Amino acid sequence: MPSDSNRRRRSGPPALSESDLRLWQEVTRSAMPLPGRRRAGKAGARVPEGAETAPGRGSEGPVPPASGAVSAPRPPAAPPKPRAHRADVRLGESAGIDKRTHDRFRRGRMAIDGRLDLHGMTRERAHQALALFLHRAYERGARCVLVVTGKGTGREGGGVLRRDVPLWLNQAGLRGLVLSFTHAQIRDGGEGALYVLVRRRREGREGSASGSGPGRGSGRARGR
Repeated sequence: MPSDSNRRRRSGPPALSESDLRLWQEVTRSAMPLPGRRRAGKAGARVPEGAETAPGRGSEGPVPPASGAVSAPRPPAAPPKPRAHRADVRLGESAGIDKRTHDRFRRGRMAIDGRLDLHGMTRERAHQALALFLHRAYERGARCVLVVTGKGTGREGGGVLRRDVPLWLNQAGLRGLVLSFTHAQIRDGGEGALYVLVRRRREGREGSASGSGPGRGSGRARGR
């Protein structure tokens, strides 16, 4: 036969009286919630449509930035496009030159304003001498100059300078100074020399750069 203690354990806690229930409701109504906790709403309560709810501590939603926070830096602007490279000048080409000027140039009928002889120079020394010569020719307004390379040893392709000078004339430091080049006439060295047509300085650009003298920057350009 079960004992009294076992009977009480099986029957569960004693039922609350009506007065006990009223007392419990008063206690829960007047109790203050702990910091950081909110009183739970009524079970089954629906949130009105369009209402925004603040995310809880464990929420995965995005956290709005604090006022005064530094915004992310803008991506850097795209670098400017490089200036288009000038097309290479080939031996005897007349691109950008009027027919009459080119005909006089290739036939050796233009006055030679300067002469450079590269005979006996090393490749490095010849390169430096050519660059200095052409820059000086451009600065003083020379139009047609003669560059003597020599015919080389007679092997296929000719000498080193005969092969390399046309390449140097197309390099970045010199291409902007050169309009055309072609083999010289026999009297001036034939295939062992080159006529080089130097680009002319535009008077307007020259005057604005130097800022000297009235009228230098207002004259009409004399051509390429």
